[in-house]
Amino acid sequence: MSAQESPPRSLTLEEARERAAGLSGVSYDIELDLTAPEQGTFGCRTTVRFTATTPQTFLELTAATDLEVVLNGVRVDPAYDGRRIGLRDLAGENEVLVSARLPYVSDGDGMHLVVDPVDGETYVSAYLGMDITQRVFPCFDQVDLKAPLTLTVRADPAWTVLANGRPTSRSGGEWRFAPTPPIPPDLFVVCAGPWHSVTWEHAGLPFGWHARRSLAAELERDAAELRATTEACFDHYAELFEEPYPFDSYDQAFVPGQNWGAQEMPGCVLYRDELLPPGRITERRRSMRATIIAHEMAHMWFGNLVTMRWWEDTWLNESFADYLGFRVAEDAAGFPGTLVTHEAQRKPGAYDADLRRSTHPVAPRAEDVPDVDAAFANFDAISYAKGNSVLRQLVTWLGDEAFLAGVNDHLTRHRFGNATLDDLVAALDAVSERDVRGWAQVWLRRSGHDTLRVVRDGDVPVLVRDGVRPHRLRVTAYDVGLAEVGSALVDLGEEPVRLEQWAGLVVVPNSHGETFARLDLDEQSWRAVQAGLSGLRDDLARTVLWQTAFAMVQARTLSPADYLRLVADHLPGETHPAVVTAVLERTSAAVLGRRVPPEEVAAGRDALAAACAAGLGRQADAELAHAFTAGLLTHSRDRDLLGGALREGSLAGVELDPGLRWTVLHRLAEIGTEVGGAVEALVAAELERDPSVTGELGAAAALAARPTASAKDEAWAAMAEEQVSNRRFAALAGGLWSGEQAALLAPYVERYLDEGPGLAARRGQAFSQVVGQAFPPFVLDQAQRSRLEQALAGDVPTVLRRYWEDRLDDLTR
Repeated sequence: MSAQESPPRSLTLEEARERAAGLSGVSYDIELDLTAPEQGTFGCRTTVRFTATTPQTFLELTAATDLEVVLNGVRVDPAYDGRRIGLRDLAGENEVLVSARLPYVSDGDGMHLVVDPVDGETYVSAYLGMDITQRVFPCFDQVDLKAPLTLTVRADPAWTVLANGRPTSRSGGEWRFAPTPPIPPDLFVVCAGPWHSVTWEHAGLPFGWHARRSLAAELERDAAELRATTEACFDHYAELFEEPYPFDSYDQAFVPGQNWGAQEMPGCVLYRDELLPPGRITERRRSMRATIIAHEMAHMWFGNLVTMRWWEDTWLNESFADYLGFRVAEDAAGFPGTLVTHEAQRKPGAYDADLRRSTHPVAPRAEDVPDVDAAFANFDAISYAKGNSVLRQLVTWLGDEAFLAGVNDHLTRHRFGNATLDDLVAALDAVSERDVRGWAQVWLRRSGHDTLRVVRDGDVPVLVRDGVRPHRLRVTAYDVGLAEVGSALVDLGEEPVRLEQWAGLVVVPNSHGETFARLDLDEQSWRAVQAGLSGLRDDLARTVLWQTAFAMVQARTLSPADYLRLVADHLPGETHPAVVTAVLERTSAAVLGRRVPPEEVAAGRDALAAACAAGLGRQADAELAHAFTAGLLTHSRDRDLLGGALREGSLAGVELDPGLRWTVLHRLAEIGTEVGGAVEALVAAELERDPSVTGELGAAAALAARPTASAKDEAWAAMAEEQVSNRRFAALAGGLWSGEQAALLAPYVERYLDEGPGLAARRGQAFSQVVGQAFPPFVLDQAQRSRLEQALAGDVPTVLRRYWEDRLDDLTR
């Protein structure tokens, strides 16, 4: 493509390959001026050095003004179209100096500017990703042109500035940072503001946790645990991996407005500051946070030390980090039951994703990911939860010792470079007598998953595989009351496996979730599950069976009514908080939201509320009581119960933290009620009590939930504002939609389908994702489905199209 032509919507595979073939030895010296955020733009001056074997190339830089370019000492007037700077007449060794001003953003894609509503303090952070680095500094924006980065930042002298490397000097408001090792440009980070910090040294390196000043109390509350978790994970990875931690420091920051749950920037990991909540933090949330900490730290090796060459190998980053996150949080950080959380909350979504038209192999071919927009859409349940599950099956099938030996060889061979699936498979194949290459072809290169069936030959259970993949899995036998009788690891391939020793018994294959496959139980086993699910003592096996019930509803082999009876019978007796939460969330989203007509949703939510009330009445365990309380307050239509909980600040002995108080207000608004005053007055009073970002978003959602046309008009108008933030849009959408208000919301379904593509196209990938996630969470009628199909026949941005096609598939499958 010549520099004068209009660029594509995102970088293509062909362009990336061509540019990588012609360039090497890239480095960046970046200077950022963040001293006047009120101006709406920041200053950037970057020197890019590189070796070229091609006469021309291009740098990416988005929406620059006051642009000046000096190439090899000569000021040039390059072709610039708002995305790309064309460079011509290149020498062998080149130096390009680019100066420009760039806009701050409010959607988490670029240099994100936030003013904290609590204290008025300003925070500026670069949240980067695919095709986003170019919004912060000029670069060759692709992962296989790794480069060292040197950074200088000028900011308010009262601020702290965080970045990838250690600060080497600070004079007033000017900070200089040590050069990084070679890293992809999308892993650059800078965070500036009046951070509250907790710092220390460990293993000879500086460590730190940072948060907004208004969250100082929450950071101090959790500082000891956060430090202990960090050190435990760090030390455990030092035992697992032969390659040492590759960077010069390890900061972690809770930041406002980030789109991703967390980002693995080398030396400075970023987390959404919702992970540092006010009030009591439950054991479930602490465990989830530890898993995320372990996940992001795993990226220091998988993604940062060794990086994929192109986005078809996203799984080399995300599947490994997801697998290790759950594993290390339990093995090293001391949070038991992480596998239950994965099986209950993550894996079910991966099974759903694998049935949609958008499914893809865990490791697709490079040509199947033609550009960066297509790659963005693959940051999904396949690359994360399915990839995690497939790696767990690989470890079970291969053995942990061989797995780690191959992984360590891979990391050493490709340190600070780029690698592919073939590189990893070669390393694993070299240390094992098993056919790893054949395994990879059926598990990683193919989409879809197998079904494992239990059939009976007389009273002998027989395992049958419908599919093509080898499985090593645990099979457990139970008596009719689901008391365990026996358990064994079984290899299942083409030939059925007879279980003679368990004749007449209930049999559950994959009882600990070692493999990724649907289960089809025989009638005898399923009857026992229906009768005794909550009495099964094994948390993992019970979770696998809850997932089996979800899958049956989605496959339409179990009716929503029968499923809700299962919930009524067994959710009150559930003993794992993560399972309670997962069943409630899954039932609301995937059963009531996909399989129950809107006119029956209220009755379904009543059933969930009743199950939670029954469960709460049985519980002395604080974690379970909190989970049931959250469910009851989310779904109850009992105005007296809701209003009383808000007034008293507790329910059944469970104190309402700020999140639960906003849950109550959201539900009161949604059902249309006045308890102790108009909902608007209650929301205003609560916002005065909680003026935080959480409070602002909670208030927006509650007011949007009111069942009136004027409230919905106000919500949609706010969602359509030119610079609405990503968080505010999501909160408004969360209040706007309700399955109990489907008739009222019909005009807004139409507006969403009409205006959604424009909203997404105007703001980019991450905002497209937010718009896609705001799809109406209830069953559409036939006219609305037809309107959705009509919209999809038109021009819909790639990322939004993926979400809409997925939802259509969920509704029609």
